[in-house]
Amino acid sequence: MIRHVVFFRLASSEAERAADIRRFAAPLEALVGVVPGLRSLTVGADIGLLEANWHAVLISEHDDREALAVYANHPAHIEAATIVRSLMIDRATVDYEV
Repeated sequence: MIRHVVFFRLASSEAERAADIRRFAAPLEALVGVVPGLRSLTVGADIGLLEANWHAVLISEHDDREALAVYANHPAHIEAATIVRSLMIDRATVDYEV
């Protein structure tokens, strides 16, 4: 199994951030059951203890490397990812085997 972890830094103000995270979390979390090999996907918001923290995280689990590639190129994921790209200023990703 592959765990895919993505950290996001958003352009929005602190007051707008929670709404922006909900705006992109819903379509991404809805991909479970749509994208073959995607076992789970959750988006979480940072609780704001440190200003240097990333604003949000996406954690998804995929059957294998091929399933991660299917997810990355799936039209539903590409559509959902356009929302995130319109809101973010930076991201970092780690993929690892579990």
